[in-house]
Amino acid sequence: MHEKALIPNLFRTEYRKIVSVLCSTFGIDHMEIAEDIVSDTFLTATETWSINGIPENPTAWLYTVAKNKSKNYFKRDSLFHQKISTEIKYSSSDYEEFEIDLSQKNIADSQLAMMFTICNPSISKDSQISLALNLLCGFGTQEIADAFLVNKEVVYKRLKRAKEKLKTDGIKIEQPSISQINTNLETVLTTLYLLFSEGYYSTSQNTILRKDFCQEAIRLTSILIENKTTNTPATNALLSLMYFHSSRFNARFNEKGESILYEEQDDNLWDNDLIEKGIYYLNQSATGNFLTKFHLEAAIAYWHTKKKDTDEKWENILQLYNQLLQIEYSPIAALNRTFAFSKVRGKSEAISEAEKLKLLDNPFYYSLLGHLYTDIDNAKAKQNFEEALRLSNSSSVSDTLRKYIEKL
Repeated sequence: MHEKALIPNLFRTEYRKIVSVLCSTFGIDHMEIAEDIVSDTFLTATETWSINGIPENPTAWLYTVAKNKSKNYFKRDSLFHQKISTEIKYSSSDYEEFEIDLSQKNIADSQLAMMFTICNPSISKDSQISLALNLLCGFGTQEIADAFLVNKEVVYKRLKRAKEKLKTDGIKIEQPSISQINTNLETVLTTLYLLFSEGYYSTSQNTILRKDFCQEAIRLTSILIENKTTNTPATNALLSLMYFHSSRFNARFNEKGESILYEEQDDNLWDNDLIEKGIYYLNQSATGNFLTKFHLEAAIAYWHTKKKDTDEKWENILQLYNQLLQIEYSPIAALNRTFAFSKVRGKSEAISEAEKLKLLDNPFYYSLLGHLYTDIDNAKAKQNFEEALRLSNSSSVSDTLRKYIEKL
């Protein structure tokens, strides 16, 4: 691979690993130092490789340089030494014997520890997602800002406040105990679910970035699957849900970036390998006695991989949404449930169900009503589509709504 392509690729894959290990080694108070050391490592790589060429094993080169820079910093910075010497997870006080463990096992352990640290209830969900994208996935502040459709400065301040809060609360970066896993795993899974959703449902026009977010959420959830203590039915259900949704990613938008409704998608663009993985993890989740929202959403997503309309399909989806809304109400789930209701009971009954929701500030509410009224009362259909268009903040969704209005 050419140097210009190799370094960004390595930055994405290796930055997160080295940062996790250094943060885990140095402690929560020294996260910025860990980030600086890793950034400096990649700067050195850029400068050196442009002169000497790419080394035979670039990853090993990065690990060696990161270790040396950590050791050098530890030696020369007396304040850092005084503060961190009690935190370093090595018994020797001899600088020369100080070593950063970048073995695959310690990388996996450190990333798991970082997940439970970042996904802490003391900071907001937006902050958890931003920290996960930054520290666990290697995304820069500009990329995160692009996905959230906010200013770069907003993300920078969000990251800074979140780190300060974790420090103030004395949160430790450590392997989670069984009791911590039992208490906090649901929070971790919810953050990963939201991270995936940020990529899957984002209105950002950057398709590559949105895909990357989804893939990173899958990678982090897979780390939980690989660890015996976090490989739970709920974790498997979440990974199943992610694979089912990802299987239809390429069919959800046309070449102009306009959204394509489920019923109009080309199922030839669905990824059958990802569907098979979804089925595998859905089966793996079918143990234990506790039904989570991830189980229900994964089952709903499974039925959506069956393109053919059947009574069995929509009846199952409707009943699953009924259960989901009892566990956790959300406006989107209520709207989706109403769509399934229309497939089972017909549009006329579904209209009265939809209007009971009164989600008057939600563009998807009016979009659904527009579809339900189409061919029943096209004037009302147009009125609802126009209201959805007025409330929409997505250019691709707005373009799609204009097409529906033109057809009426």
